[in-house]
Amino acid sequence: METIKDLRLAVLIDADNVPYSNIKEMLEEIAKYGTPTFKRIYADWTKPTVSGWKGVLLESAITPVQQYSYTSGKNATDSAMIIEAMDILYSGRVDGFCIVSSDSDFTRLAIRLREAGMKVFGIGEKKTPVPFISACDKFIYIEILKADAAPLKKSEKPEPKKSRSRKKPKPEAPDVVPVKTEIEPIEKVDTDLVKLIEDSINDLADEEGWTFLGDLGNLILKRQPDFDPRNYGFKKLVPLIKNLNRFEIDERNTGKNNIILVYVRNRKMG
Repeated sequence: METIKDLRLAVLIDADNVPYSNIKEMLEEIAKYGTPTFKRIYADWTKPTVSGWKGVLLESAITPVQQYSYTSGKNATDSAMIIEAMDILYSGRVDGFCIVSSDSDFTRLAIRLREAGMKVFGIGEKKTPVPFISACDKFIYIEILKADAAPLKKSEKPEPKKSRSRKKPKPEAPDVVPVKTEIEPIEKVDTDLVKLIEDSINDLADEEGWTFLGDLGNLILKRQPDFDPRNYGFKKLVPLIKNLNRFEIDERNTGKNNIILVYVRNRKMG
């Protein structure tokens, strides 16, 4: 999948809606997509609920922005982030934004930034509402950053338990596709994922059915912004596709600096 490493990014963090424990992994993930030009975090720092962030701000060079809660029950932090995002947008000093939050209140902001030609990346927990995820160019779950930092060990893989009950287990919907993963997955590989890949290949395929892997990854991401092979326990797209056993892979040597281009097509079943 395409990664653009020279983007100037404004990183805006909602301290009320994301945990501080994985800030290092978050910043390392953001660095894959560009250079953080602004790094700001918003909260009412008089509240004890955000005290955990204070210890990691200096070492991560993140600028804290104080926003008092003027009324009980109202989140003034959201308004402060939105106002500053628009100020940064009109400054013309960035190419994109990274909004770190699990709050759907930033959905309209993400849409507006993309309308202005900005790349918008989102980082949040698995509980993040779908509208905010869909409003981003790409959305990364914090949980996969934890899983990526702690790969599965053979000894840690749970052994299947023998069922003592004669009752048949309830079928899962959609059907789960069994695969061996590289890291701890946060989602199950199911028939919906297989169909997404198959349909994307069909839409891009040449006369022989082959699709360039980079184009495939980009189209999948446009259709499902929270798609990431790490969600399903794989560090890259190729191992995920290989494990599904529903696709053919052709690695073509270009003859230039050992550059290999990967192509994929749907396997003829039956």
